[in-house]
Amino acid sequence: MENFNKIIKSFYVKDELNPKIWDNPDNASNAKMKDDIRKSLLDIADEFVNFLGLEIFVQDVTMTGSLANYNWSEFSDVDLHIMYDFNESGDKKELVQELFKIKKTLFNSTHDITVKGYDVELYVQDINEPHISSGVYSVLYDEWIKEPSPEEVTIDESKLKEKVDQWKDIIDLVIEDVEEGDEDLETIIEKIDKVKDKLKKYRSCGLEKEGEYSYENLVFKFLRRNGYIQKLFDFQNDIMDKSLSLEGEKII
Repeated sequence: MENFNKIIKSFYVKDELNPKIWDNPDNASNAKMKDDIRKSLLDIADEFVNFLGLEIFVQDVTMTGSLANYNWSEFSDVDLHIMYDFNESGDKKELVQELFKIKKTLFNSTHDITVKGYDVELYVQDINEPHISSGVYSVLYDEWIKEPSPEEVTIDESKLKEKVDQWKDIIDLVIEDVEEGDEDLETIIEKIDKVKDKLKKYRSCGLEKEGEYSYENLVFKFLRRNGYIQKLFDFQNDIMDKSLSLEGEKII
């Protein structure tokens, strides 16, 4: 229950932007990203772009998410987006999108980069992709693209807990079903992917209809903060590792 209350508390809006990141944090209109933070983020973005391994024209480097808003907390991370027009890839667009997705996962999983104690997560965003976040800052041009404003947020905690528990049950049931069954790897992965896709669509639907404070998005964030999404990913990886391993005695 203590962990539940801690996560719930993290969703509520603060009176100011994060003072570790911003100068004049009490008013977004006057707020500017601290010089050392901005320089550090641009250096990180440059390293990530080099890691991608392809020459691309970066139209902007932006920061979004709770650290560009009033709902920051100890669970926040730095969402750093490299803005690129994937149409420039021509008929290789889908291939480049898949490559950058893999590169993003590899970079984020093999690096432990933090800024003022917050993990940095990098992502290549298509400039044609709509972004629903209510706070977006151009790190490259040092100005707000979408200025956040504090808003009154009312959360029915019992309703949120009920929805979170439903999804925890779904995740636990698919894990239990796989552990007790004897299906082949392809069927198992298909089952797990179905839950992951369902959760992704659930969140997207909430964001499109009601924005960041939709219950669907809060449920997703809650499951990420209490480790349940990672639990599902770890289970999938463990199943794949075991299925692909060949047991045998070591020869000394």
